[in-house]
Amino acid sequence: MASQPLDFPTAMIEAPTAAADWVMVWPVALALFGAGLLVMLRGQGRLQFGLAMLVIAAIFASNLYLVLRIFEAGPLAMTMGKWLPPFGITFAADMTSAVFALAASAAAMAVAVYAQSELTEREERFGFYPMLLLLLCGVSGSFLTGDIFNLYVWFEVMLISSFGLLILGGRKVQLDGAVKYGFLNLLATTMFLVSIAYLYGLTGTLNLADLIEKSGNIETGPLLAVSLMFLFAFAVKAAAFPANAWLPASYHTPAVAVSAIFGGLLTKVGAYAAIRVLTMAIPASIVHLQPVIVAVAIATLILGPLGALAQTHLRRAVGFLVIGGIGAIFAGFALGTVHGLGGAVFYAVHSMLAITVFYLLAGLIERMTGATDTLSMGGLYGASTPLSILFLIMVFLISGLPPFLGLWPKILLVEGGIRAGNWWLAGALLVNSFLTLIVMSRLWAHIFWRNGPEGERSEQPNPELRRLDRREAGFGLGATAVLMALIVGLGLFPNWLFEASGIAAHDLLSPDRYVDAVFGGERT
Repeated sequence: MASQPLDFPTAMIEAPTAAADWVMVWPVALALFGAGLLVMLRGQGRLQFGLAMLVIAAIFASNLYLVLRIFEAGPLAMTMGKWLPPFGITFAADMTSAVFALAASAAAMAVAVYAQSELTEREERFGFYPMLLLLLCGVSGSFLTGDIFNLYVWFEVMLISSFGLLILGGRKVQLDGAVKYGFLNLLATTMFLVSIAYLYGLTGTLNLADLIEKSGNIETGPLLAVSLMFLFAFAVKAAAFPANAWLPASYHTPAVAVSAIFGGLLTKVGAYAAIRVLTMAIPASIVHLQPVIVAVAIATLILGPLGALAQTHLRRAVGFLVIGGIGAIFAGFALGTVHGLGGAVFYAVHSMLAITVFYLLAGLIERMTGATDTLSMGGLYGASTPLSILFLIMVFLISGLPPFLGLWPKILLVEGGIRAGNWWLAGALLVNSFLTLIVMSRLWAHIFWRNGPEGERSEQPNPELRRLDRREAGFGLGATAVLMALIVGLGLFPNWLFEASGIAAHDLLSPDRYVDAVFGGERT
C-alpha cells in the first residue's frame, strides 16, 4: 500500500479533551500508578494493602460511572496525543467493555481483601499487591482499548504480571504449573501478534472502528486465514477446547487469591477479545467460522464438567468448571444473534464473579480441612454454618438454578439457540447445566454432608477440622460473603444486566454508535 502524505489539519484535533472523557483511562492509569507506588513501599504490608484497596475502589467507581454514562449517552471514545483516529491510539468504551471492566474490578476488590487472610509476609514483600494492580491494569486496558495492537500490548501486561503472581512463593508445583501456563500462552500471544501483522497488511489499519469498514474489502481466502489465526490465539487465552489443558494444570498451584483472580478474569479477557475482534471488527469472518466456533463451544461445554467429574482435587475441579463456563460464552459468540451475544455478555459477568467466589470458598475449605483432595474431606456442614450456606448457594449458582444469577444468561443462550434452529448448541447448554449440577452435588456431599473422609464410618463430625481464626474469618470469609451477597442481589434483581447485555449485543452487531463515538460522527 503506497504511503500517503498526512493532511495535518484533518489528522489532528485542536479542541481540548473534555474532562468527563478522561474516565475511560482512569481504570488503566490508576492501576498503573498504584502498582508503581506500591513497588516503592515494599516491606510495608499494611500500607500496601490500604493503598491497593483505595486504588481498586477508585477503579471500581470509575467503571461504575462509565457504565452509567454509557446507559445515558452511548459508547464513548478518547484518542491520545491529539491525533485523530485512526492515527492516534484510541480508548473506546461501549456497554460490553464497560460491564466487563466493572465486574473485573469488583472481583479484584474481593480478592485483595481475601489475600490478607492467607498471604505470608514474604509473599506480600515480594510484590503480590503491585502485581495484582498491574494485572488489573492489563485487564482494564484490554477491555477499554480501541486499537487491536494495543489489545496485544495489554495482553502482554497481563502475561507478565500473571507469571509473577503464579510463581509467588517459589514452590516446585508452582514452577511446574508456570511452565505449562507459559508455554501455550506465549504461543497464543505470538500467534496473536502474527495475526495483527497480517491484518494490518490486508487493511492498512489497526483501529477497531476503522477495521469495521475496511475488513469488508478483504478477499475470502485471506479473511478466513487471518480469522482462524485470531480464533486460535483467543481460544488458547480463553482455555476453550482443544487448547484448554494448561488451565487445570496450573490454576490450582498458586495461592488461593491468585487462583481466584486468574479463574475469574483471565479467561474472560480471551473470550472478550474473540467477540470484539471477530464479531464486531471483522464481522464477515463469522459467516465462515460459525461451524468451527459451534463445534468448539459444544466440546468445551461438555468436556469442562466431565473433566470436573473425574477430579477429586478441589481446585482442579473448579478449573474444569471454568472451562465449561467458557463454553457457554463461546456458545453465544457462535450464535452471533442478539440473544446469543447478550447471553454471552451476561454469562461472562456472572462467571467472573461466581468463579472468583468459588475459588475463595475452595481456599477456606482447604484451610479448615487441611486437605486438597475431596476424598479426604467431610463434616464441614456441622463445623461451619456460614461456609455451608455459602457453598449451598454456590451449588445453585454455578448449576444455573433459580433464582440465582447463573439462570438468566443460560435462558438467553438456550432461547437464542432454539430461535436460531441450532438444537445441538441448545442441547449442549442444557447438558452442561445437568453435568455441572452433578459435579456440584457430589462436591457438597463429599465436603459437607458426610461426617468424615472416604472410608471412615463415624456418627460424629470430623475431629480433624479446625476453625478459622479471626484473621481468616474477617478477611477471608468476610470478603467471600460480601461478594456472594452482591451476586445474590444481582440474581434477584437482574433487570439492569438484562438491559446492559441487550445494549451490548445490539452495539456489537450494529456498531454504528461505536464508530460514531470514535470518529466523532464524521469520517475524515
